[in-house]
Amino acid sequence: MEEGGFEPVLCVKPEVHVHRIHPRATNRGYRAAEWQLDQPSWSGRLRITAKGQMAYIKLDDRTSGELCVQAAVDQFPGTAVESMTDSSRYLVIRVEDGNGQRAFIGIGFGDRGDAFDFTVASQDHFKWVKQQCEFAKQAQNPDQSPRLDLGFKEGQAIKLNIANMKKKEGAAGSPRARPVGDPWSSHLPPLPDQLPARPNQLPHLGQRKEGEAFLGWPVFGA
Repeated sequence: MEEGGFEPVLCVKPEVHVHRIHPRATNRGYRAAEWQLDQPSWSGRLRITAKGQMAYIKLDDRTSGELCVQAAVDQFPGTAVESMTDSSRYLVIRVEDGNGQRAFIGIGFGDRGDAFDFTVASQDHFKWVKQQCEFAKQAQNPDQSPRLDLGFKEGQAIKLNIANMKKKEGAAGSPRARPVGDPWSSHLPPLPDQLPARPNQLPHLGQRKEGEAFLGWPVFGA
C-alpha cells in the first residue's frame, strides 16, 4: 500500500494496543485511567517511518503485515501526537482517512521501554529536520556571517615615531644582499606562499526525498 519512494524505518514495535477514546469535553489533558485498558479495540504492529520532513506512525496487521492505519506527524510533540497526563506508556494520535476526515485514537505499549523507544525515535527525526533547515539557510545566505571591520573610522589616525625607527636601523645595521650567483639559494625550502594550495574538503550531507500522500483508516471514530 506504500508507493512512490523509499521510507526509512525509524522504529518498529511488534505489539501495540489501540483504544477507542471519546472527545474531550474540556481542555484538560487525556488520562489513560479513563480508558478500558484491559479491553483494547485492536492490537497489531507499530512502525515509524520518515518521508522528507514528515514522520508517519503506521499500524500494521500482525499476521499479514498489511497497513491498517497511519498518522502523519509534522512535529513532535504536537497536535498529531499527544502524551497522557498520568502515564508514559499511552499516547493519543490523530489519524486521517483518504477523504480528509480525522479521528483520534489511543495507543498503548505493554512495556515502558517500548514507549521510550517510540519517543526517542520521533525526537531524533525532528532534530534531524531542524539541522537540515539550518544547513539550507546557511547555504542560501553565505554572506550573512559577521565580518571583522578593520577599516579606519572617521577621524582615526596612526602615529609613527620615525626618529626612533631610524635609530634602531642604525644600531642594527642593514643586512648584506646575497650575491647573485650564490649556489646555496637553489637549496632553500620554498616559502609558505610558494607551497601548493590544498583544496578544502567538506563532508557530504545526505538529503532525503520529499513526502508522499498517506493512507487513512476510518475504522475508529472520534
